[in-house]
Amino acid sequence: MFKTQKLSNGIELITAPIKGTETVTILVLFGTGSKFEDKKTSGLSHFIEHMIFKGTLKRPNALAIAGELDKMGGEYNAFTSKETTGYWVKVQASQFAPALEVLSDIILNSKFASQEIDLEKGVIIEELNMQLDNPLIYLDHLFEKCLYGDTPAGWEVLGSKENIVKFTRDDFINYIKSQYTAVNAVICLAGRINNQAPSLIKKYFAKMPARLPKEKEKVDDRQTRAQVKLFNKPTDQAHLSVGGRGYYFGHPDEIILKVMAVLLGGTMSSRLFIELRERQGLAYYVRTQSELYTDSGYLATSVGVRLDKVAAAIKIILTEYKKLTDELVLAKELNKVKNCLIGRTALQLETSDDLANWYAQQAILFKEQGVETHILSPKEYYKKVKQVASVDIRRVAREIFANNKLNLAIIGPYEGKEKKMIEAILKFQ
Repeated sequence: MFKTQKLSNGIELITAPIKGTETVTILVLFGTGSKFEDKKTSGLSHFIEHMIFKGTLKRPNALAIAGELDKMGGEYNAFTSKETTGYWVKVQASQFAPALEVLSDIILNSKFASQEIDLEKGVIIEELNMQLDNPLIYLDHLFEKCLYGDTPAGWEVLGSKENIVKFTRDDFINYIKSQYTAVNAVICLAGRINNQAPSLIKKYFAKMPARLPKEKEKVDDRQTRAQVKLFNKPTDQAHLSVGGRGYYFGHPDEIILKVMAVLLGGTMSSRLFIELRERQGLAYYVRTQSELYTDSGYLATSVGVRLDKVAAAIKIILTEYKKLTDELVLAKELNKVKNCLIGRTALQLETSDDLANWYAQQAILFKEQGVETHILSPKEYYKKVKQVASVDIRRVAREIFANNKLNLAIIGPYEGKEKKMIEAILKFQ
């Protein structure tokens, strides 16, 4: 059973023991990301994630940091999203104390040397180029641009090349002071946790300042008509994502939306996978996903098809969406989907790093919302999944699948003149 406590400076500490494991994960998660940026700082959250591993006063360069963690046999990494930034280390439980000391050092004492910043600019630009060259990755970014437009919620996490080359050391220092604060942090320990672990966390993180962070710009989630976003790229197939606005994190219907995503395109036996790939032979990949942020969310289906099959693919996706608004899902199919979602989650949470992320993400997102935290244990989550009924799915489908709430993003050899034709087919019959 997990436990939570608060350090004197406001850091929330979560401990989640796992019986029988020999490893422990330390995750430090901050409630900040690209949605907390403005035009000038867009891309800075992600850039900082890179720079944290580039050297401290005690460990002067990236090799010193990596070499020490490698010597422990540890796995370590970091991630930046639109609303969170996290740093984690996973080691054999006997290496907990030294791993924690290294992790605290890079988070609290990074130098952000100007020379290292300039070198890393090239690395991040290549990371951005890689995403632009990979439609499977860039499609999700494009769909959110379609949804949220020229706002922090619609900007890419990596920022723009123009911004990346302009950042200076002062930008990094100012962001850290603003966003990397104790009241904006959650630390989660998962796995084999010894009794001294909480006291060591207090020792290393007690000096983190307790300032309130900068808040993000609130998303305007209203929509009055269907929206289409084209990205012109010479590809052999069109990569498209079509969906509608859903719910924010913590919404009473968020789990219903997750069940719907699995039902529609979350497995090889899902409705859209069978129809688009097995029956029609239109696509290799088909996936439906739900995304939930603290103030917005959506459900979307992504697929890659021949350029002359775009209209057919869109029609099939919208037909399956419409079925959920008209027909009740049969009990046999619904039970299969719910068991799949529960089973996949259980498999995922066997590892300490995924379990740490499970608890920490909930805690930090509730913190961002400024609401009373109720972190779901896996068992509580499974119980809520089991409670989803066919009438719930139909009700939610009727809320989110409407012509004025549809959004479509497409990557392909499009110059813009095709937009009106595509808009004409983006509607329920």
